[in-house]
Amino acid sequence: MSELSVSYFFNTNRYSVLKRCGITQMDQEIEESIQAKAVTKDEILLAALKLFTSKGYFKTSLTDIAELLGLQNTSTIYHHFKDKQMMAREIYINIFDSLSVSIDEIRRKNQRSSEQLKGITDLLFRLTDEAPDVIRFLFVLKLDEFLPDEKPALETAAFVKVFKIIQSGIRNGEIRDIDPQLINAYFFGVITHTLCSVLTGALSKKADAYLNQSWSVAWQTIAKK
Repeated sequence: MSELSVSYFFNTNRYSVLKRCGITQMDQEIEESIQAKAVTKDEILLAALKLFTSKGYFKTSLTDIAELLGLQNTSTIYHHFKDKQMMAREIYINIFDSLSVSIDEIRRKNQRSSEQLKGITDLLFRLTDEAPDVIRFLFVLKLDEFLPDEKPALETAAFVKVFKIIQSGIRNGEIRDIDPQLINAYFFGVITHTLCSVLTGALSKKADAYLNQSWSVAWQTIAKK
């Protein structure tokens, strides 16, 4: 990807607030129409993502999302989404689909399993610094609590591809010949623990500062000696 940011996952531009200085009277329907045009569907999703990952899904209301966007009421939100779960489901789809595409790109550019896992590690660390809400959604939120009908993260296309990378590494002699699920748990246990520690402030520096050390530990945990 040429640019890694939360906008990559939603294909949106920064929200610009309408200036209404000097307008003393405005029909409510006209104002709502202007708001609907000013705030896009993707911008609503970005606001929802921010609040879901900071306040929690169940503690976030549609009014909270509207206020973050500078809207006077929730009518614009209802223009795009019938409820909060619909937003969460679309965020889920956007993030996991975009992650799957990114992993495809990494696999095309790198042949060896070690190189592919390093590329995925680089991606996750960069996202932690540049789009932390995406990583919180992936690794911190308990998605099954509010999206019970969606696949668990490990069953999505993105992580199925990661599992195939691990299997290929075992066959090619790069990775230890043990249960691939254990390999996945060992490797990503190191990676996700580091990223979550950065997000919670347990580690004081940006994720990039810990990238090389984390990669080295994670890889040595699964590499065939």
